[in-house]
Amino acid sequence: MKYTVLGSSGFIGSHLVRWLESQGHDCHAPARGEDLSGRPLGHVIYCIGLTADWRGRQHDTVKAHVCALLEVLEKTDFESLLYLSTTRLYAGIEDTREGGNLRVNPLRTDDLYNVSKIMGESICLSSPRETIRVARLSNVFGDDFTSENFLTSVLRDAAEHNQVILRTSLDSAKDYVSVDDVVRLLPRIASAGRRRVYNVASGENTTHRELVDAIVKVTGCRIEVAEGSPTVSFPPILIERIREEFGFSPVRVADALPKLVAEYKRRFLHA
Repeated sequence: MKYTVLGSSGFIGSHLVRWLESQGHDCHAPARGEDLSGRPLGHVIYCIGLTADWRGRQHDTVKAHVCALLEVLEKTDFESLLYLSTTRLYAGIEDTREGGNLRVNPLRTDDLYNVSKIMGESICLSSPRETIRVARLSNVFGDDFTSENFLTSVLRDAAEHNQVILRTSLDSAKDYVSVDDVVRLLPRIASAGRRRVYNVASGENTTHRELVDAIVKVTGCRIEVAEGSPTVSFPPILIERIREEFGFSPVRVADALPKLVAEYKRRFLHA
């Protein structure tokens, strides 16, 4: 099949390109700003987006999640398009089924990220084309060692400084899904998904306590929780659609941590 990965220089996009090429697919990874007008793109997977640094780049966030998407939808020729969104949209909501109602407040600055993703989803899903779909990803983990995301920061502090200071409590919890599991699933959703929206997650929350326990076993590092650290938890993400339709069976983040720590040390500490 022919795939076009937009945002191929990012963490998920780069892994996706490597996976598609390893499976023998024709994979195009356009450079930023490349003119795609009128070119047959095949199955498009839209990975353009900001993550940990979005608060300092609010205008760039909207351009990535909405404006660049409009250009693709209006000016390009594609067989299908899969827009990568986020399970952050379920924050404060008990019902995490794909068809449930979402909630944002434009008066809250921190909601800008969710508002931009909802707008991107709405643009996609307002199209009558059934081959335009949305994948809501939870916290994707892997060898994203330069990121400032929570898990990467903890792993880096453990490996380099032998100490981790948490700013949220050990009871804090959220869903983590492996980038390897994600890139195997996304092309299947893009080319053959029967629904318009899919949650892409592990389906179970992992507490900070479980994460640091696994890291301590590997590194022997010291763990400290800052005084007054709040408990921050997200609702469990329901993944019945990808389980039933694609037989999705994700790896647990705690099981993957020993390999990640070893890979970090190999790359950065020459261990």
